[in-house]
Amino acid sequence: MSFPLRISVAKANLATATRLAALGRQTFTETFAATNTPENLAAYLAQAYGPELQLAQLQDPATTCLLAEMQGQTVGYALLTENSTLGLPPDKAGIKQLEIKQLYVLEDWIGTGLGKALMRRVLEVAPASACTAVVLGVWEHNERAKAFYQRFGFREVGEIAFRMGDDVQRDLIYRKGLAGRVS
Repeated sequence: MSFPLRISVAKANLATATRLAALGRQTFTETFAATNTPENLAAYLAQAYGPELQLAQLQDPATTCLLAEMQGQTVGYALLTENSTLGLPPDKAGIKQLEIKQLYVLEDWIGTGLGKALMRRVLEVAPASACTAVVLGVWEHNERAKAFYQRFGFREVGEIAFRMGDDVQRDLIYRKGLAGRVS
């Protein structure tokens, strides 16, 4: 990357929440508008993004949000939640996992190494949270994202339904065990 990248933990205030909501709406739209109906996309955006929703996420002690800034502009983020049970069978509920709820980069910054930098930071945060694994859900048809996660050692371990408006889609659950930890 030719410009200085700054990745920091987001502050839990309304200004940051408003910026995060706008960034989330933009990156989600850039990623999924072409493969979903405008009605389903609008329904999902209304349900998932808004300053109040993002402020509640930022104020949750189990949530960490990493913001990536380049040239004074917020260009990507990763939203992480501790103690996720995603992909765990009931008898394994005691395993501590960090879930990547969202990891998005503005379309103009894809291919610059920004996503890799965000993922590297996520993988630095996970051990500090005493997690044994990192998990995430990825849409089954998002080949670029699946390849990205696989390059970091994530492997498919299951599936889960994802509702986009009135369309129920299939997300794959990916998991990466952390070195030196039971997973």
